[in-house]
Amino acid sequence: NAFKDQGKKGENAELIEELASLDRIKKRDAVKKVIRDMTLGKDVASLFTHVVNCMMTPNLEVRKLVYLYLINYAKTQPDLAIMAVNGFVKDCADPNPLIRALAVRTMGCIRVQQISEYLCEPLRRALRDQDPYVRKTAAICVAKLYEISPEQIQDQGFLDLLTDLLSDANPMVVSNAVASLAEINTHGATVLNLNPTTVQKLLAVLDQCAEWGIISILDVLAGYNPSTEQEAETVLDRVKPRLQHANSAVVLSATKVILKYLDLLTDSDKVKPYLKALGPPLVTLMSSEPEVQYVALRCIILVCQKRPSVLYNEVKVFFCKYNDPIYVKMEKLDCLCMLANDRNIDQVLLEFKEYATEIDDEFVRKSVRSIGRCAIKLEKAAERCVNVLVELIQTKVNYVVQEAIIVIRNIFRKYPNKYESVIGTLCENLDTLDESEAKAAMIWIVGEYAERIDNAPELLENFLEPFLEESAQVQLQLLTAAVKMFLKRPADGQDIVKRTLGLATQECDNPDTRDRGYIYWRLLSSDPEAAKAVVLAERPTIEDDTNQLESGLLDDLIGQLSCLSAVYHKRPAQFVDRKKIDLSATDDFEDPEEPEAGGPSAAAGGTAP
Repeated sequence: NAFKDQGKKGENAELIEELASLDRIKKRDAVKKVIRDMTLGKDVASLFTHVVNCMMTPNLEVRKLVYLYLINYAKTQPDLAIMAVNGFVKDCADPNPLIRALAVRTMGCIRVQQISEYLCEPLRRALRDQDPYVRKTAAICVAKLYEISPEQIQDQGFLDLLTDLLSDANPMVVSNAVASLAEINTHGATVLNLNPTTVQKLLAVLDQCAEWGIISILDVLAGYNPSTEQEAETVLDRVKPRLQHANSAVVLSATKVILKYLDLLTDSDKVKPYLKALGPPLVTLMSSEPEVQYVALRCIILVCQKRPSVLYNEVKVFFCKYNDPIYVKMEKLDCLCMLANDRNIDQVLLEFKEYATEIDDEFVRKSVRSIGRCAIKLEKAAERCVNVLVELIQTKVNYVVQEAIIVIRNIFRKYPNKYESVIGTLCENLDTLDESEAKAAMIWIVGEYAERIDNAPELLENFLEPFLEESAQVQLQLLTAAVKMFLKRPADGQDIVKRTLGLATQECDNPDTRDRGYIYWRLLSSDPEAAKAVVLAERPTIEDDTNQLESGLLDDLIGQLSCLSAVYHKRPAQFVDRKKIDLSATDDFEDPEEPEAGGPSAAAGGTAP
C-alpha cells in the first residue's frame, strides 16, 4: 500500500518522524515510502541521514531497501555516504551469510572512491569466507572495485585471491571468478591467463554451473588457443552437450567455441559429427520469440559463411511466416540466399515469387533482389530465376517492375550475351520508371545492347528529355550510354551524343557529370579508337558479395557470437568506447585531466546476467 499512496505536502517531515519511530512496522513502511518516491523520480536526498540510521534494523527486507537507497544517492552525497561505512563493515561480519553478501555487494555498487578505501578488508575476508554465496558475491565485487580504483586492487593482492577462486570447490564461485577476471581483462589488464590445467578445472564445473555461469566460462574458452589438437578435441567433447541447453545464449556461446576449435582439427572425419550437431540447436532457436530469432538469424548468417554445410538441409526452417515481424523476414531472406543450392533452388524460388506479391514494398523489393542474388550465385539456376523475374514484371506492379529491371541488369553483367531475349519485355515498361536506380539500370541495358535494340536511339531520346532534372546517377549513365550508341551505331548515335555532351558540359551544374562529359568529348574528338577501347572494354563479371565478410573480420565475429558484435557484424571497438564508459563512471570523483586508462571493449553485450 505504501507504493500506492500519493505524496502529500510536508510529507518529508512525516517520513522523518516515521523513520525514527521505534515501531518496526511503521519504520518499514516509511522506508518503503522513501523508495517509492525515489522510484517515481522525486528527490529524497534530504532524508539521507535518517534512512542510513535504519541500517541497523534486524529486518532483512528493510535493510535491503536501505542499501538500495544508498546505492542510488551515494554519488550525489559522497560525504554523507561515509556515515554508512561502519554499518557496512559491521554487516560484513554478521553471522548471517546473506547479510554479509548483501553488505559486500552494496559496497561494491556504491561507486565512490572514499568508500572503496574502507571496502578492502571486508572484501578480503569475503573472498575467503566459508560460505560460497559470500565468496561468489565478493568475486564480482572485485571487478566493480577495479573500475573505480585499479591500483588499489593490484596493491592489495585481490587479483591473486580472485585467481585462487578458479580452484574453488563451488561451481558458482568459479564461474563468478571467471566472469570477474574476464571483465577486468576488458580494461586492458591481462589477469586471466588460461593454461591446460585451468581449462580442465573450468570444464569440470561446466555441468554444475547455472546458465549465466556456463556462458561466462564458454566465453573465456572461446578466447583460449589449445596447444594441441587432442586438447581441442577434449574441449569440444565437453562443450558439445551445451548445444542442447534451453537458454539460447548458452547455445550460441557453445556454437562459437565449437566453430573456433574445429579450425584446429585436421581430420575432416572428426569435424563432420560436430558440424552435424550444430544444425538442430540453431534450427530450434527459430521457434523462439521474434527478438531471439533476429539475434539468432544474424549469428546464423555468420555461421553459414564460416561453415556453409551446417544448415544446407534446413532451408525450409527459414521460409517466412505470415506473422513474422519485418525485421525477421528480412534476415530470413539473407539466410535463404546463402543456403540456396542446385538441389533446393526450385523451392526457394517459389518462396521468393510468393513473397514478391506481398504488401510490404520493402520486403517485396528485397525478395526480388534475392532472386537476382540466386541467379548470380547459381549459374545452372540463372535461367529459372530470369523466368520468374519476367513473370513478376508482367504483374505491372510499379516497384516490382523497377526492382526486377535493376536485378536483370546485374544478371546481364554476370552472364553477358545470354538472356537478351527479355529486353523486349523490359522496354515495354519504360513509362513506369520513376526511380533513379531503375532508370540508370534500363539506360545501361539500352547502351550495352544498342546494336540489338532497333529503337535504341528513340529510347535514349526519351530519357534525355528531362536530363537536367535527373539525378547524377541517371545523368552519368546517360552519358556513357550515348557514347556507346555512337561507337556502336555512328550514324544513329551522332546527334544523340552531341546533344548529351552539350547538356552535360554546358548546362549541367553537377561537377561529376560535367567532368565526365569533357573526358568523353576529348576522347571522341582526339582518338575514337581509344574511346572504343575505354568505353567498350571487356568488364569483369560480378559476384554476389552481399553479407560476405573478409576472413579476418569473420573469425573475429565468430568469436563474438551471442554478443552485440555478431548482431551488428562489426568489431566491438567500432561501436563501444570502453574508455568513455570508464570515465563516465568516475568523472565525478577523479581529476578530469587524469582519466582512468581503459581499452576498447572486447566483449560487448548479450551475455551478462
